[in-house]
Amino acid sequence: MSMILFACVVRVRDGLPLSASTDFYHTQDFLVCRRQLKTLALRLAQYPGRGSAEGCDFNIHFSSLRDVACMAICSRQCPAAMAFCFLETVWWEFTASYDTTCIGLASRPYAFLEFDSTIQKVKWHFNHVSYVQMESSLEKIQEELEFQPPVVLTLEDTDVANGIMNGHTQIHLEPAPNFRMEPVTALGVLSLILNIMCAALNLIRGIHLAEHSLQVAHEEIGNILAFLIPFVACIFQDQPCHKMASRRCSR
Repeated sequence: MSMILFACVVRVRDGLPLSASTDFYHTQDFLVCRRQLKTLALRLAQYPGRGSAEGCDFNIHFSSLRDVACMAICSRQCPAAMAFCFLETVWWEFTASYDTTCIGLASRPYAFLEFDSTIQKVKWHFNHVSYVQMESSLEKIQEELEFQPPVVLTLEDTDVANGIMNGHTQIHLEPAPNFRMEPVTALGVLSLILNIMCAALNLIRGIHLAEHSLQVAHEEIGNILAFLIPFVACIFQDQPCHKMASRRCSR
């Protein structure tokens, strides 16, 4: 199995992916690690130039300088010196191909798709060249790591951050307030009775006038409405009065 499984170039300030190698691995653990890498890419501005996130089966290594960072998913057996040497090589290749203006103006993911082939070539080289052939470069990186060790994270840290970013924070539930109904007062009962009586009276008078007016002429429709409208108004007036009188809630 290859030491270096996946690599990408991202913009540090916002974690925008600029280019990435082809993904040939589709195991569940690897796909989870890919999601964790994306989460970590959004937080690169919080960390120093070099760092590693350690997991059970895979490690994520990142190396950033100015506004460009290179990230890689490696097997647990991959030496840290080899991973950071690979990331440094990719970083130099990318910054030599694109200037800072183009990088800063990139607005869509994988804007530098043509660089993917370069990442593939460098990845293949590090996965297939013997340690002896890279010994001098690895020794230099190893000395730098001993002098200034990379920050070490755990993949569980990225899981927690991902939950916060997606709004999956813990919610403390409080018991809902209890409401109780107060008994209807005598004034409320009287108001309800009077409104019912007024509505019934207007309805009876309106129906009686309608029977008479429709036989005489259509011009009397206005008189019918004069009684029916107060009837409807009484009905609507009764509802809020009844609510105000009978539903006084308290916590």
